Amino acid sequence: MGAIKVHEFTTVDGVVDAPMWTMEYGFPDDLAASIGALTGSSTGILLGRNTFEMFAPAWSTRTVEDDEGAPFFNDTCKYVVSSTMTDAESVWRNSTVIGGYSADRIRALKDEADGDLYVSGSATLVRALLADGLVDELHLYVYPLAVGTGIRLFPEGTSQAMSLIGTESLSNEVAHLTYGPPAG
Repeated sequence: MGAIKVHEFTTVDGVVDAPMWTMEYGFPDDLAASIGALTGSSTGILLGRNTFEMFAPAWSTRTVEDDEGAPFFNDTCKYVVSSTMTDAESVWRNSTVIGGYSADRIRALKDEADGDLYVSGSATLVRALLADGLVDELHLYVYPLAVGTGIRLFPEGTSQAMSLIGTESLSNEVAHLTYGPPAG
């Protein structure tokens, strides 16, 4: 049985929307190592349709010479949560559509996994996973800026208890905060 580990780039005001604002902070070795620790234990990638559609063209043609993360994203089984997409394999190899969101289906996938399931982006999916208590680790990479508008992981009116299980300060001024299910 694996754990579900979510990775989100976010601003201090909670925006997770298409994080182009990360570019000016670079991708230093300590950030790569931090994310590599998440992907290293993962044998599956769980994505929402929108993130899949953004990732597929960006990653499917990359090689290890382009980006050391390319083998993970291309060789690992990808599970796409979508009620509208029917074929993911022809878009990006090792990809399967598992249907619309179902907490029971995600639990079964988690139980079947030989390793962890990695989730990146996919805010709508992550909200549902959090609401259903399916996220084991929420890794927030908090960038030192506020952008004011955009999709937030926790929209107004959302209530979510968590426990802080780790902190890391990265060389590009990004704070890596790790949360787990609430204690007790």
